[in-house]
Amino acid sequence: MEQDRRNIDILCVGEVLIDFIGHQLEKEIRDTSDYHRYMGGSPANVAMNMAKLGLKTMMVASVGADGFGKYILESLKEGGVRVDHVAKLNQNNTSVIFVSKTVHTPEFIPCRDADLRIYQNQIPKELLRNTHIFHTTCFALSKNPAQKTILKKAEEAFQLGCQLSIDINYAKKIWDAQEKALHVIKAYCRFNPLVKISEDDMCRLFERKLPHEEIFTFFHSMGVDLVCLTLGRNGVKCSHRTKGVVQLPAVKVDKVLDATGAGDAFWSGFLWAYGKNRPLEKCLEIALHLAALKLQNVGRLPDNITVLSEIL
Repeated sequence: MEQDRRNIDILCVGEVLIDFIGHQLEKEIRDTSDYHRYMGGSPANVAMNMAKLGLKTMMVASVGADGFGKYILESLKEGGVRVDHVAKLNQNNTSVIFVSKTVHTPEFIPCRDADLRIYQNQIPKELLRNTHIFHTTCFALSKNPAQKTILKKAEEAFQLGCQLSIDINYAKKIWDAQEKALHVIKAYCRFNPLVKISEDDMCRLFERKLPHEEIFTFFHSMGVDLVCLTLGRNGVKCSHRTKGVVQLPAVKVDKVLDATGAGDAFWSGFLWAYGKNRPLEKCLEIALHLAALKLQNVGRLPDNITVLSEIL
């Protein structure tokens, strides 16, 4: 009966910030002269995407009480995301990231402040009781107080019957040490989240390229049932602890305009379909189509997402 009372499809907890994406394609940041402003942050992207897909979404995050923070809050609200639990901090600036424009994994320079200041009082237990999916990222877990808050509230969410989710978007420059990152990831994985990790994330986290089977074994051994390993232009390979491995090719894209946020689009599609109890292969198919749509658009996904009606 409790499950029927949950009215938040997905609670996205973590970084919301400003992405300044370079205007010149395939230029390193040092050679980029112009940037365009976009609302960014992986959990925020997922929240916006899920709202566009018709789900009830809520964001837990922190921004500065400044112009960028106002822009973010307005963008989230216009996108249909509830912002009741987004804190506006007077003493901290909204976090900013400069990103190169590329069809590959972008170079980035983070300037972090408000995003990592997420506190436990922003996530009351009643909010978790009303939530189906609790989603976060490795980026969000990289610094305290957000790290302690998210781990504590993830445990509460798990105990209250939420499905957890995490994007292992590990980057060495935002963590104090790789060993610390692995320790925190393992702590979160005790709650059997749905796991997304890319090949690039894998190479950064383990500091070498591992056979896919070793990646799946690593997460399954910690109690994770489902792991999605995204392979860029080679599609995706997904391992379920009891159902085996499913692999699908990427959707062909004639012209890639911007790879930033493609992983978030993929995971949004996957979580949407998973929440609708679609079979695993259909979840992956929908995810790949949303990723392809993002690759053809600079910034966020377009408002008129029609891809789902074509493949359901």
